[in-house]
Amino acid sequence: MRCVIVDDSRRFLDAAHRLLVREGVAVVGTATTTAEAAGLIGRLRPDVVLVDIDLGGESGFDLITRLRASGESAPMILISSHAEQDYAELIAASPAIGFVAKTSLSAGAIRRLLNG
Repeated sequence: MRCVIVDDSRRFLDAAHRLLVREGVAVVGTATTTAEAAGLIGRLRPDVVLVDIDLGGESGFDLITRLRASGESAPMILISSHAEQDYAELIAASPAIGFVAKTSLSAGAIRRLLNG
């Protein structure tokens, strides 16, 4: 599984990258902004994209909506340090296939969402 992670925290990106690689996920790229993410995802064609809901002054919801509208077909999973219920309606209305709390992030959690 080839994965791109989008988060505005370099510290989280580094930790998530190490965790997922250790669990057998190929993290092929990371991005800290929506512009960087759009270019990277288009170029790398990952199997799954993890997108933080809060990207500093930018929105992960906006990013995945724009990516999907531009024809990006990779499954996208929203991540956050906030609880899922804080964003439940927005998550349900988004083109994301689901949500994983950052504290629960794992290869298994990603696979469960990908396998429906």
